[in-house]
Amino acid sequence: MRAVFFGYHNMGVLGIAKLLEHRFEIPLVFTHTDSASEENIWFASVAELCRKLSLKYVTPENPNTPEWLSRIRECRPDIIFSFYYRFMISKDILEIPPYGAYNLHGSLLPAYRGRAPVNWVIIRGEETTGVTLHEMVVKPDAGPIVAQAQVKIAPDDTPVRLFAKLEEAAARMLDEVLPGIREGRIPKREQDLSRGSYFGGRKPEDGRISWGESARNIYNLIRGVTRPYPGAFGFLKDEKVLFWWAAVREGPELEPGEIAVRGETVLIGTACGVLVPSEIEVEGKVYTNNEIAEYFEPHKGECMT
Repeated sequence: MRAVFFGYHNMGVLGIAKLLEHRFEIPLVFTHTDSASEENIWFASVAELCRKLSLKYVTPENPNTPEWLSRIRECRPDIIFSFYYRFMISKDILEIPPYGAYNLHGSLLPAYRGRAPVNWVIIRGEETTGVTLHEMVVKPDAGPIVAQAQVKIAPDDTPVRLFAKLEEAAARMLDEVLPGIREGRIPKREQDLSRGSYFGGRKPEDGRISWGESARNIYNLIRGVTRPYPGAFGFLKDEKVLFWWAAVREGPELEPGEIAVRGETVLIGTACGVLVPSEIEVEGKVYTNNEIAEYFEPHKGECMT
């Protein structure tokens, strides 16, 4: 079976490896240019894998032009796959392969349709998530479900840790479903979108901490956007303070954002509980352990904003 592949990130690399392992022919790969000047490239490169395997690949800024539509038709694909590709794929392209087009999404659809599902499930304190292979339709992440695999989210999981779990789950799921797909057996069940949710992409400014939230919610935000993402932050007067890691405690009654220092421990008040930072960054300098107490000591009784 011939498959045109659209992909990026670790899941894109995994997708190519699994398709080849299950004897799919890949005449063309669409991916993105790896640009370290535009984003933090912490993940595996689809383009690099294609070069290593001598697979033809392209990195168009718009895959939906007549030129690329014609190129895909020339490939005579039986099926199309999209694994973490960042551009929407047009209806004209989706209609080319006789067996349809299928996307791998990083949540248990219909929950967390849209962008950045791995970050969102952590930020919102979910305890389970997973991956979904679904048929692509014009509406994002809305087509019939082919297969799903579930994973548990640990209380200290970060996006990088959770990505690793999802990759393992996706590998197992693909091993189960790809042999049937290659033979034209593609099970599908419709999504009930009324029982789902949709979230948009996240921007660095979305990491601003609201100290009127509970300590648990703030902790979930911190771990949901910690490295390699831009980080959660607040302000101490005019200084931006990035919080890379913290803990939640029951503690003394403090006003939201109020700073207290107890020996080498810093406590910051929230709407419910206190936040105990264990790694922060201010103006490019990282503080850990007793350094955090030394930084906050002159500001006891003041409030973060």
